[in-house]
Amino acid sequence: MRSDDWYVTEDLDRFLSHAGGFLRSRPDLHTVALTVTESLRMRGLNAYGGDEPPVFGVMERDGQVRGAYFRTPPYRLNVTPLTADETDALAAHLVAVGHPVPGIIGTRETSAGFVRSWQRHTGATAALRQRQRLYRLGMLMMPQPVPAGAARVAGEKDRDQLIKWYGEFVESVGDHAAGDLDAWADHRIGYGGITFWEDPDGTPVSMCGVTPMVAGQVRIAPVYTPSHLRGRGYAGAVTVEVSRAAVRSGAEEVLLFTDLSNNTSNVLYQRLGYRAVADFEVYDFSGGADR
Repeated sequence: MRSDDWYVTEDLDRFLSHAGGFLRSRPDLHTVALTVTESLRMRGLNAYGGDEPPVFGVMERDGQVRGAYFRTPPYRLNVTPLTADETDALAAHLVAVGHPVPGIIGTRETSAGFVRSWQRHTGATAALRQRQRLYRLGMLMMPQPVPAGAARVAGEKDRDQLIKWYGEFVESVGDHAAGDLDAWADHRIGYGGITFWEDPDGTPVSMCGVTPMVAGQVRIAPVYTPSHLRGRGYAGAVTVEVSRAAVRSGAEEVLLFTDLSNNTSNVLYQRLGYRAVADFEVYDFSGGADR
């Protein structure tokens, strides 16, 4: 296929008018694109920080959208599932338009195909950063024994705690924060997007987040327990409560990503009733012609 089957825009409304139906056709595989673009629409194009505007791309053939990508600088390119021919055309398109590509996130096959094409087109070096698995909630189950305490939705009084814990979470996974920490906390508080598990004394011991519902799907993220409190069942308990609330609110699909190198979390979420959908891979690029 041809690289000019792809086009790029910085106009979010234009992107969604063309690609919105396509993204909603597979809300599970397109969960990140759906939630990020909804966040940009609600909070503004600078929601994720950075000095450059987000960029969006759409692949159309015969009047139908077949693929899409987005990038919120300085973060990696996020791509919908593509064939090998489509990833090669995407690499050629990105070279032609001159947009930097510091890395990629996509399904395992898509990422692998794009890495080969990007290296061939640019001479860049690729480093595998993380293997992820996308899960979908099946039948929800509370792991036993249930820890003492109860769940509570975080509010304005918890702002400092949220900022602190989200910063610790980002550091623990070795990645960048999704924009300004204060703005992140304010946004989550605004729609009730973080729930604590509290011990019987009312002290928060774990937190679980959820994205706003888009196209009938929500995604659980982030889940964090301070290191000295792990192994006591808090993360499982609060994730169950957030998952249950999402189902009650009408979510048709409750999704989450795990790091495949973290066996503990993968086993936990399967015990809660989450089932694998697809594997994803994250790569970083360095070097190469003008990259």
